[in-house]
Amino acid sequence: MTAPAVDDDLWSAVGDPTRRRMLDLLLAGGNGTATSLAEQLPVTRQAVAKHLAVLDRVGLVHGAPAGRERRYHVDDAQLARAAAQLATVGSEWDGRLRRIARIAERVERQKRSEDRRRGR
Repeated sequence: MTAPAVDDDLWSAVGDPTRRRMLDLLLAGGNGTATSLAEQLPVTRQAVAKHLAVLDRVGLVHGAPAGRERRYHVDDAQLARAAAQLATVGSEWDGRLRRIARIAERVERQKRSEDRRRGR
């Protein structure tokens, strides 16, 4: 099984704390409109609408007409894809950090060995 490719547009979209909070609110409430989300966030309805457009463009949310507004919900499959990407990136960084730790330990052992040879 190959690792999922990292989608830069997706991570750019969720890199914004306001958009992450919006996702949290939509997940907790099941759905919401720009107006209902703006009531729970420290930004205007227009700003919320722009954030929702970004999330919609990457497929994390989908909107459907509801009267004069659009009601948005989180796309579970796309969110699962994002979580899989995060797990992959986290695993890759864990591997990098282990390699860095091994190099640092090797350098420290070499330094102690040289210090002992010099009588320090």
